[in-house]
Amino acid sequence: MDDRQLFKSLLLAWKIGVGASIAIIIAEFLGLENSVAAGSVTLLTLMTTKWGTVKLSIYRIVTFFLTVGLAGGIYKCFGATWLVYGLFVFVIVTICSMLGWTGAISVNALIGAHFLEKSDFSVEFILNEFQLVLIGVVLAFTLNLIHNYHGEQQRMIENMRFVEQKLQIILGELAAYLSNKDMQRDVWKDIEELEENLKEYIKDANDYQDNTFHSHPGYYINYFEMRMDQCNILSNLHGEAENMKFMPKQAKTIADYILYMADYVVEKNKPAKQLKYLQHIFETMKEEPLPVTREEFESRALLYHMLMDLEDFLQMKARFVENLDEEKLRLYWNE
Repeated sequence: MDDRQLFKSLLLAWKIGVGASIAIIIAEFLGLENSVAAGSVTLLTLMTTKWGTVKLSIYRIVTFFLTVGLAGGIYKCFGATWLVYGLFVFVIVTICSMLGWTGAISVNALIGAHFLEKSDFSVEFILNEFQLVLIGVVLAFTLNLIHNYHGEQQRMIENMRFVEQKLQIILGELAAYLSNKDMQRDVWKDIEELEENLKEYIKDANDYQDNTFHSHPGYYINYFEMRMDQCNILSNLHGEAENMKFMPKQAKTIADYILYMADYVVEKNKPAKQLKYLQHIFETMKEEPLPVTREEFESRALLYHMLMDLEDFLQMKARFVENLDEEKLRLYWNE
């Protein structure tokens, strides 16, 4: 576990400890029965993100009334026994699962147990149980507002710069391979490591989106997913280069283009010029004399396919830019 993960774990533990304690204190101050349950509701609700807390809180308040109705109907029809409680749990789990509200099951089961123990469906006791749920979800929501928003955003930006640097390095390695230079690094290893990094960054970006109410947090998710797609293309491109039995002279042209293109693998770049230059190379290669030998033909075909891969690489960035609305361009590109 790195320092960041340790900090997040400790912060969550602190929120749960403080939140559960405060919830119980408030419930006892209000003179509520089953006051410890307020702490349990807080604990269970805090185990989510900010947006997860909002949705879960709504689900729990809505399903509370469903729980009261089911518990009242089932217990009055079949009696308040632990066997009947099992029937109640079966019904509430089935309904919540069908609605996609499985996160609300634990609290509903807890409230159902309280009704089982008391066999009391008076307005006063229903209000007592509702206040326990309300205290728990309000405290959880409040404590989940405590989040290192600026630190997380800064980390997203640092990860973006790291990915761009790694992509540039890999492109340089591919250019060196096409130029028949001695390879100083393991290209496959670098690509695999970057793919693993991107998987982690996509997960972090999703966590960031779920933990902030900031406008357009999905920008970072889209960015890292775009870079993952580009990384996959470079993996295919390297495989094609290795399949060439010899390097035709046109490989040097592509190597030079890759080195030129690598300088523009940055966040704030619209690859229109790079695509135009690439089209010029396509046209130039069409005018080249036809290959003579079978090996030359196969190698030229692979080179042409590599050019198509480079075009896909640039098109992915172009589509990413095209999908940015004016608000995203203002927030992320006009700083």
